[in-house]
Amino acid sequence: MFGMLPFDRRDDNMFNLFDNFEKKFFGNTAATLPAFRTDIRDQGDKFLLEAELPGFNKEDISLELKEGILTIKAEHKEQDEEKNAKGEYIRRERRYGSFARTFDVSGINESAITATYNNGILELVLPKQTPVIPESRQIAIG
Repeated sequence: MFGMLPFDRRDDNMFNLFDNFEKKFFGNTAATLPAFRTDIRDQGDKFLLEAELPGFNKEDISLELKEGILTIKAEHKEQDEEKNAKGEYIRRERRYGSFARTFDVSGINESAITATYNNGILELVLPKQTPVIPESRQIAIG
């Protein structure tokens, strides 16, 4: 694992040149929400990842681990309706949004990862793998 750095989509990629030009010229038409913020601390034998996910319920958050990649997803569906006496809408506001971030967790003991969610903060404990030291042995000559 290389310092527990999140994957980052950079806008200075040559292949995204036209996409970025279009977004800057016309504005980003797809109303995307910014990625959630994370803090990652190296605590010697483990990493502590803290992700800010305010307003989400625990059931809205999913963690997926596949081939050394950890994906944190959070999806928010909120609906606020006001109707008059006839059942017609006076005001209807909906808020939908989803966040996702991926992290390289190579060098992490994947089976020992734990997660807790409290007061809008998702906390993941990512224990480092213990290095395997090859054993030496004597070979008898026969």
